[in-house]
Formats: sequence, C-alpha cells, structure tokens
Amino acid sequence: MQKNKALIFVYNANKGAGSGLMGSLHKAISPKTYECNLCRLTHGVFAEKKAWRNFRKRSEVEMIFLHKEEYQDKFKSKFESLYDLPVILYQDNYDLSVMVKKEELNQMEEVETLIEKLETRL
Repeated sequence: MQKNKALIFVYNANKGAGSGLMGSLHKAISPKTYECNLCRLTHGVFAEKKAWRNFRKRSEVEMIFLHKEEYQDKFKSKFESLYDLPVILYQDNYDLSVMVKKEELNQMEEVETLIEKLETRL
C-alpha cells in the first residue's frame, strides 16, 4: 500500500440499511433516474460487482468509501464548497484532488470503464 495516498469514493447515497435497500430497489426498477452512478457501477442490486471487488483487492492504493453525510461531516470545514456527488477524490499526503468527476461517472455504463480510468490515472 502506498503511504499517505488514497482514493476516496464518495457515493451520492445515505448510509444505513434502509437507505441501502431503497437504493437497491431504485437501481433495479429505474436505473436511469438513480442519482448515484458510482453506486450503479460498483454494485449490483444485492452485492458488490465481482470485477469491482477484484480490482479493489489487487489495488495497492488505499481506498476509502464514504456516503454523502460522512463526506460532508469529514470535509465540510476544510473546503468552502463540496464537490458534486458522486465523486472520486485522490488524496496525496494533505493534498486532495478530483480523480473522476460526477459528469464523467454519469457517462460510464460499465464498471470496467471505471476501472480502466482509475488504473490509467494512478
């Protein structure tokens, strides 16, 4: 694992079992109107997608996963304006930059596209 470097994945979803269940139902019934394409890319209706899980396990970069309220609590005091969610951030020591913006995530259809983008940018 690389020291002091991490990918921070911020989902546009609330934390909790109830929110997770409602999100899964929304993804299954109306995926085009679901507000978190990062969730849709990395998770199926009931579980994490196999390709994504394999990528996470073989990656040497630490990965941190936050729901929107966790992100707001952790970063609200550090930045005047928070990024549009979902977003993938890259933390290098104390510097934080955007790795993949909401607009890019929303254009992706397959988890493999996300994985390729992350591998290229790392």
